[in-house]
Amino acid sequence: MTSLPERGRTAESTDETWLTPKDICAQLQIPEQTFYQWRAKRVGPPAYRIGRHLRISHSDFIAWLALHAEQ
Repeated sequence: MTSLPERGRTAESTDETWLTPKDICAQLQIPEQTFYQWRAKRVGPPAYRIGRHLRISHSDFIAWLALHAEQ
């Protein structure tokens, strides 16, 4: 019996968690209207349109938060 090489964690590391606008608003404790105003002004976290749904990558959200931290 031959054994196949182990694949490691590359597949897991490419998995991305996607957040909805409601998820973002719940985490930041802001109204959804604020999120959509930020989106219109292009100051909010980057979002992706997937079909008719709007999704935000968790890693993009964390990076956006880090850029907006007060010093």
